[in-house]
Formats: sequence, structure tokens, C-alpha cells
Amino acid sequence: MRTVLWMLIVITTGVLASLVGYSISSKTGVEPGFFEAAEAGSYGAGASDGDGGGAGMEQDMQEYYKKLLSE
Repeated sequence: MRTVLWMLIVITTGVLASLVGYSISSKTGVEPGFFEAAEAGSYGAGASDGDGGGAGMEQDMQEYYKKLLSE
């Protein structure tokens, strides 16, 4: 009986924690894939494959950053 009760408590706590985490996350404005996007300007923009970190970045954004570096 006690084992069943503990299992119910653990499962209920896990479900509630997931729901609370999801509700908090949905209000922050950070969308899935944000930290993997090269133009996000945050840590973790993907591994550098020799192009200076421009992998996955749109061409106009690459030109914009190149222009900033040349100034």
C-alpha cells in the first residue's frame, strides 16, 4: 500500500512539475530552436564548421555582420 502511494505521489509530482514548467516556458517568449539559431546572438549557436559561425545564417545577416566587422 505504501509503495503504491509513493508511486502515485511521484507520478503526480512529475506531471505537475512538467505542466508548471511548460506554463512558465510558454510565457518567456523563447521559442524552440532559439538557442540553436546562428542569428540569435546567444551562447550555443552551433558548432563552427570553418565558416566563422555563419552556418544556418541567412545571407543578408552574414553580409550585415561582415559589414560591422569591416568598420
